[in-house]
Amino acid sequence: MKSSEPGRGWLLRLVIAFSFTQGAVSMARPAVSYRALALGADARAIGVIAGVYALLPLFAAVPLGRRTDHGRCAPLLPIGVALIATGCALSGTAGSLPAMAAWSGVMGLGHLSFVIGAQSIVARQSAPDEQDRNFGHFTIGASLGQLIGPIAAGLVVSEHDGAMGRTSATALFVSAALTAFSLTSLWRIERRRAGTAGAPGKEAPARKVSVRGILTTRGVASGMFISLAVLSATDILTAYLPVVGEQRGISPAVVGVLLSLRAAATVACRLAITPMIRLMGRTVLMAVSCLGAALLCAGIALPVPAWALGVLLAGLGFCLGVGQPLSMTTVVQAAPEGARSTALALRLTGNRLGQVAAPASAGVLAGLAGTAAPFVMLGGLLLISAAIAVRPLRGRPPADPGDGRSAPEKRRTEESPASRGTGASRGTGRPPG
Repeated sequence: MKSSEPGRGWLLRLVIAFSFTQGAVSMARPAVSYRALALGADARAIGVIAGVYALLPLFAAVPLGRRTDHGRCAPLLPIGVALIATGCALSGTAGSLPAMAAWSGVMGLGHLSFVIGAQSIVARQSAPDEQDRNFGHFTIGASLGQLIGPIAAGLVVSEHDGAMGRTSATALFVSAALTAFSLTSLWRIERRRAGTAGAPGKEAPARKVSVRGILTTRGVASGMFISLAVLSATDILTAYLPVVGEQRGISPAVVGVLLSLRAAATVACRLAITPMIRLMGRTVLMAVSCLGAALLCAGIALPVPAWALGVLLAGLGFCLGVGQPLSMTTVVQAAPEGARSTALALRLTGNRLGQVAAPASAGVLAGLAGTAAPFVMLGGLLLISAAIAVRPLRGRPPADPGDGRSAPEKRRTEESPASRGTGASRGTGRPPG
């Protein structure tokens, strides 16, 4: 029986809750940048504040993943909501750049807690052939939040008559309230059912897989790097497009529309992700999307008008929409049994490392070569990701695009004693036709 029976109402509620929390964070991140600008921050200080957002989660991700592997996932969701709301509200009252950086870190810790719990629920309650689809639908929640949040921030924040400090604080208070509203959807999210891929922690093997053992499992490290590159691109776009807009004479409202246009294209991509996998296969799709994102991201560095910037961001949003859900599936299916939540937490740790290093590097580059330089850096990072994504195609046949399992999982099935003894793999001993 498929894991989606008797229904996927839990997934819908999770997507709704994720939309509110991600919408709040996406509204708060540019509002933090605008408030920091009002307090006298330069491009380098913006990069440091954006990096601190990811600093606290670096130390918390693996312990949270370990706990989730052998316990329930749902308690992390309200904890994450409380931390995000606190970070948003207190960022709005902060009167100095160090205080803003500190509360930005609390916001990042809350976001990490929510995402680890939510991703672990999706992995635990989805069969292998449903994971691409369910992770794609789950990340639509993030895209919807990224669609609404920047527009809301742009509408609330005003730079007329020196009002940016006051209006950016208002945007942060609204973000806190929006986060709290997500609690209305966090009921009956997690179910304990036998026969589901990624069963509850008490049914998982008792042995504790080391971090090194997880990272050296084929497919985990490459999935982590692709996820890091894609998230770094999204993060720097959110943090630095307000700075680019200010330098090019683009108003906060238009910047909000541009960021939301990027998010809308990502939603469209994730709605179409299942047919695209059937058409191209997971490996080719990831490689092509990273290559396209690299070219488009570098194009943002050009001094183009606002309408052309919108075209570039729409294409970039579509390309970036592939990396996150497919890297989740890659990591979950490649990870050892009993360590899937820890593997997802390590993936998020890699993301946060990127969120610390990329904005800091972007701040240095922006200070030395202007605000266009970080986008050239991101283009190079995504180009490396495209090369990593295409590596599985070298020296072996591509995976069946219609099969939701990863290559390591297929090999485990085909090489199992039961398959050799009964010819049960795919029903025959022959390769799939």
